[in-house]
Amino acid sequence: MASIPARGDGQVVSSIPVEAAVGVTGDRADKAGILPVPAGIAELLPQGGLVRGTVVSVSGAASLLVGLVASVTASGGNVAVVGKPQLGVLAAYEMGAQLERLAFVPDPGPDPVEVAAVLLDGMDLVILGLAGASVPPSRARAVVARARSKGSTLVVTDGHWDGVEVRLEAQVNGYGGFGCGRALGRGRLESLSLAVRARGRSFQPRTTRLDICSAAGRVEWKPALEVGAAQVVAAAQVVAL
Repeated sequence: MASIPARGDGQVVSSIPVEAAVGVTGDRADKAGILPVPAGIAELLPQGGLVRGTVVSVSGAASLLVGLVASVTASGGNVAVVGKPQLGVLAAYEMGAQLERLAFVPDPGPDPVEVAAVLLDGMDLVILGLAGASVPPSRARAVVARARSKGSTLVVTDGHWDGVEVRLEAQVNGYGGFGCGRALGRGRLESLSLAVRARGRSFQPRTTRLDICSAAGRVEWKPALEVGAAQVVAAAQVVAL
């Protein structure tokens, strides 16, 4: 990990073993200190994206994490995913992710927090899966200070972390593409409806509904279409089978 150059060294890491945290450095995703987020999510956040140097908590549907990966890498930023081997790479690619800007550390060992802290030196966004763990406040503060000094954003999920700037929660509301009338409950999944809620230190809770759907061979985030309650229930039952 020490061989990964810090941001600004002007080097590109082309071949480092995965267990040594493969990654590349490059231009910052933006010049204003804000990392981009999927369409619709930006409206929930006061700055229109994730502020660099902060820690954000994400919970619920994994589509939100995938969307963050796609948004940041598509804009030229570099992302590392620590302790989340199940995160959908194909889904990220279909949302527009640049895979050459994405590093995976699926098994970070006994101390994933330390791995994530090291990666803050060379990544724009680090996603850390805590596997249900609760990080002590003193250690959380140290990592927050590191993120702030490096200008990187840390996203934590699947655990408890004190002192986060923003909390994002995503819940699946329904599915599209399962027909209607006599064909209700049949067909192929065409879209996923999410309810996303944002809470933060500096703003009141905000909620929106979004559809993640396929368009021209790509997956896009759009304002949610109204779906009848019966269709949502039937679709959910089919997916549960």
